[in-house]
Amino acid sequence: MIEAELKARVRMPEAVLGELNKRAPARIEVYQDTYYDRPNGALEAAGQELRVRTVRGPESTRTILTFKGTSVDEASGSKPEHETLVESVEAAHAILRGLGHVVVIAFEKQCRNYEFEAKGRQMLATLVRVPELDGVFLELETLVHEAELADALADIRAVLAELGIAPEDLTKETYTGAVAAQRM
Repeated sequence: MIEAELKARVRMPEAVLGELNKRAPARIEVYQDTYYDRPNGALEAAGQELRVRTVRGPESTRTILTFKGTSVDEASGSKPEHETLVESVEAAHAILRGLGHVVVIAFEKQCRNYEFEAKGRQMLATLVRVPELDGVFLELETLVHEAELADALADIRAVLAELGIAPEDLTKETYTGAVAAQRM
């Protein structure tokens, strides 16, 4: 499956928050993301990502191992995504290190997640604050087969417009890149 996703910098967080709250209840979670690569940077060079994410919510904690393949849409950066729950975060990190991967960067994301249906698709909107970065971001995504990608991205753009996000607010800036630049 392809994660059809667009990300934007949010100029008016309270207005967007109000619109999202009309669509679904918020699920407030903190993500601890750790990104891995080969020592030679082969994954980054190929535009791929390997991540261990621990998600802490008010009532539960879960860990997800994610591999994102090379982008299939240059304009949006949408990628094939494969995820699985892992039982032990320590074991997941040990396995990746044992396979020769190294930690590239780790950081926290404070998220408000909203799951809803729009344009006939299940969508996930996430308002994101990264403590090391200025501003608020909005990610809007849906999972589709590659043949549906263009239509899905059009639907995402339409929903973003309904939420008050203008085309010029869209960004392909990555959290990993922005956090790394901030730490320099």
